[in-house]
Amino acid sequence: MQGLRERLTVPALAFGGILMAVMQTVVVPLLPDLPRLTGASIGSVSWMVTATLLAGAVLTPVLGRAGDMYGKRRVLLIALGLMTTGSLVCALTSDIRLLIAARALSGAAAAVVPLSISILRDELPPDRTGSAVALMSSTVGIGAALGLPLAALIVQYADWHVMFWVTTALGAFGLAVAWWAVRESPVRSPGRFDFTGAAGLGAALVFLLLAISQGSDWGWTSPAVLGLLAAAAVVTVLWWRQQMGAREPLVDLRLAKQPRVALPHLTALVVGFAFYANSLVTAQLLQAPKATGYGLGLSIFATGLCMLPSGLIMLVLSPVSARISAARGPKITLALGAAVIATGYATRIVDSRHMWMIILGAAVVSVGTTLAYSALPTLILQAVPASQTASANGVNVLLRTIGQATCSAAVAALLAHHTTLLGAASVPTLHGYLMAFAMAGTVALLGCALALAIPRPRPAAGLSRQRGEAAGEAATSPAGTALEGA
Repeated sequence: MQGLRERLTVPALAFGGILMAVMQTVVVPLLPDLPRLTGASIGSVSWMVTATLLAGAVLTPVLGRAGDMYGKRRVLLIALGLMTTGSLVCALTSDIRLLIAARALSGAAAAVVPLSISILRDELPPDRTGSAVALMSSTVGIGAALGLPLAALIVQYADWHVMFWVTTALGAFGLAVAWWAVRESPVRSPGRFDFTGAAGLGAALVFLLLAISQGSDWGWTSPAVLGLLAAAAVVTVLWWRQQMGAREPLVDLRLAKQPRVALPHLTALVVGFAFYANSLVTAQLLQAPKATGYGLGLSIFATGLCMLPSGLIMLVLSPVSARISAARGPKITLALGAAVIATGYATRIVDSRHMWMIILGAAVVSVGTTLAYSALPTLILQAVPASQTASANGVNVLLRTIGQATCSAAVAALLAHHTTLLGAASVPTLHGYLMAFAMAGTVALLGCALALAIPRPRPAAGLSRQRGEAAGEAATSPAGTALEGA
């Protein structure tokens, strides 16, 4: 039985990561109909996406730090439980206020991936860690590709609440499997939780991401958006000073400033931006009316099926990316991934009128994303102590999220400036879409340059040695022993 539990650790954690991405995606097909279904305004309905984004961004580094301190398995189960509870509330109500609150609750699941990566680093032997971490990092794209057609199919043929009943059942199953199969890691970072730092980081992220996500609706030069951006800047400066002076900070900024940590974080921000344009623009192109001259007029379900190969590619290629990292190093894998993303966007610029070329270009971008996303956590694991892996990977995932949110705002602003009339409606031009691809490809090349600038790891900073040293520290530390027994 014990051997079965150990064999199921990686699948259980990967299933949790896929569930997290599915939960974030399933609401997308509902958005056009939610004002009619809930009696709420379009602006209110959009908060079902915004609330999840904000909550996930705030809770990812906070829960990552809590996992390092109090137990990664324990915090992982809490995150999965909050995600499942949020889905259950959505299944039981049509009140937009409760729906928004429930979607914010589900945002806690964003911490599942960094917590799982840290657990894998602590529990698996070195020869299995690379492939498992690569698979875990790829679950974000896999779940997003699976979630869209699943949600569209359910919405098309059943009551919309059924979708949330299905995700609730999947969440409960994932929670039960994780509870049974995942062991608690003995590696801890005992101390006092930095509530002041958590509050400051949360406030700065809310101000920043709210301005980015609502800028196109409120106006980028509106007092509300400018005020939020100014508040984000002020709070960030104050938070930085507080963290530098704290004895036990939420984020170890001295460690984060080191090039071996800072450059992977910056690359995560850039790659997150470059990756997100793929799914964002591809979906709009496929669903654009045929009368535009370039659109294919597909339904949401058909669009999801066209994007499904991209998710399957991430599933199949994750072990390949791990082997490349083992042979050439994660730095080369990351740079190669960013270059492949740029190549995919070049393909999209050459031809975005034919379905097979659209699917091919999107698939090439997914290949690059798989390589890049699998390498990022490995670089972080090599650069930070074992006792800080969950919080450090949480920051890395957070920066990916900020990159995606920034990409969404940039693409929306770009397409808004390149429109044409189709009847009485204003639709983006093909030139606008091609400029979006060019922008994302250029950002991907920047990510390639950043990856190549990452210093090589020091000989003493091997992954297995760090794991052994940290585990020994946790085993001999009185505070660590007390926490482990809690």
